[in-house]
Amino acid sequence: MIIDFHTHVFPDSLAQRAISTLVSNIDEIFTPVTDGTVSGLLAHMHRSGVDVSVIQPVITKQSQFRDVNTWARSICSYELVSFGGIYPHTDDYKRDIDFIVSLGLKGIKFHAEYQNFVIDDPKMLKIYDYALSRGLIILHHAGFDPGFSGPVKSGPIRFANIAKAMKGGIIVAAHFGGHAEWDDVERYMVGTGIYLDTSMGFEFFPKEQFLRIVKNHGIEKILFASDSPWSDSAAEIEHLRAMPLPDSEIEMILGGNAQRILHI
Repeated sequence: MIIDFHTHVFPDSLAQRAISTLVSNIDEIFTPVTDGTVSGLLAHMHRSGVDVSVIQPVITKQSQFRDVNTWARSICSYELVSFGGIYPHTDDYKRDIDFIVSLGLKGIKFHAEYQNFVIDDPKMLKIYDYALSRGLIILHHAGFDPGFSGPVKSGPIRFANIAKAMKGGIIVAAHFGGHAEWDDVERYMVGTGIYLDTSMGFEFFPKEQFLRIVKNHGIEKILFASDSPWSDSAAEIEHLRAMPLPDSEIEMILGGNAQRILHI
């Protein structure tokens, strides 16, 4: 089974506008590979050989909370697993996390740049701690985002601080721990309990550094991901399969590790 742990979709009525806005925000440096709809993602999955995609919604206003999470639940199927989203500046994080749990969603996605917070802020640690205690997985955007200027709010040293503060549970740092900050990933994150996803992706990772991080961090904490629609899952799979890793380890990255933590 191949599981893409990091994808994005929008309701049909919003997808065209959302994709257009996001493309504009990044000065058109990436070309989306789908139209941002559920049907567009499913069609791309079928062409790419992806069996399951994990949807990662980002909530930028408290007023979006119930609608986004209710919609996220409505699109779940045997091919789509959706996380929920929470507004980091909510007035009642326990209420909101309990609602996500009540919907049966498996995790929460955070994006420090779009949501304007620093990931190791003490008030955020309380949110993570409660979410993890409720059995949710946490996935963070990590490192540079082309839509924003610095300083980066989600760098590797901040993930190391989170790893020290949390006692158990699963936290995933996207973009292999911090886009374009892989020296610091090696310095601060390797050996911690933070999982790394491979989104956006193999055209950027220095090959030898990727292999070194995988070996030293632990194959069981590496998750295949594309960040669709911003990267082509078929190309990402091809790059991964070309890596000089044992087939058994490639299969763990492609889906085995995700199956284990998602319980599917």
